[in-house]
Amino acid sequence: MRAMILAAGRGERMRPLTDQCPKPLLPAGGRPLIGYTLDRLAAAGYQEVVINLAHLGDQIRSALGEEQSGLTLRYSPEPPGALETAGGIRQALALLGDEPFLVVNGDVWCDHPLTPPATMEAGAERPLAHIVLVANPIHHAQGDFVLDGERVRLEGGDPLTFSGIGWYDPALFRDLPSGRHALGPLLRQAIEAGRVTGERYSGDWRDIGTPERLAALDTELGGG
Repeated sequence: MRAMILAAGRGERMRPLTDQCPKPLLPAGGRPLIGYTLDRLAAAGYQEVVINLAHLGDQIRSALGEEQSGLTLRYSPEPPGALETAGGIRQALALLGDEPFLVVNGDVWCDHPLTPPATMEAGAERPLAHIVLVANPIHHAQGDFVLDGERVRLEGGDPLTFSGIGWYDPALFRDLPSGRHALGPLLRQAIEAGRVTGERYSGDWRDIGTPERLAALDTELGGG
C-alpha cells in the first residue's frame, strides 16, 4: 500500500512563517514536521510515498530528495492556488496505483501507527474510505462526523473530528474531472451511501496549524 502526504497548502494560518518556508518544512524539535510523518510511515511498512506540491514546493523537493527513511518519494506538482484535497488526490492517482492508499495531512502530528485497517482489504464489501476520528479539539468543537460502530454517519450521535488521516479506494476519486475539488463533499456523499468506515483514535493527535501550536510542539520536543 502506498501513502500520500498533503503538502500543497499555502498555510495561511501559519503566516508569516509560511511566507518563506512551506508548512511541512517548519521545524519542531530540531527537524521538519514532515520528517516525523515519514518516519512513522516507514515504521508502518510503507515503501512509496507521494507528496503533492504547490506553495514553495521546490523547497520540499530539494529538502527531501527522492528517498527518506528508506521510503521512495514521488512528487505531484500542482498549479498555483492548489487543487484542494480531493483535486490533489485525483491528480496524483497515476502515482498512487490501483489499490487503496493512505492520505495524511502535512500539518498533522500524531502517534497513530498508520497501519492499514482490515476493512480496506480486498473484497466485495470494501468501503470507499476508512477515516480516523478524534475527540474534538478546542478550535473545532463542533466536530465533523458520527461514528456508529465501524460505520461513519453524518448524524445520530456525538460528532467527532476528522483527523486528516484516511485510507481511500481510488474509485472514490476516479470519476472526478481534473481541477479543484474539496474532500468534504465527496466524503459526505460516500457516507450517505454507507461506504465509509472509521475508527476513533484516543492517542496523541494534533493539528499543527498555527504558530502557537507549532511553538508548543517545538518546546515539548526539546527545540526550545
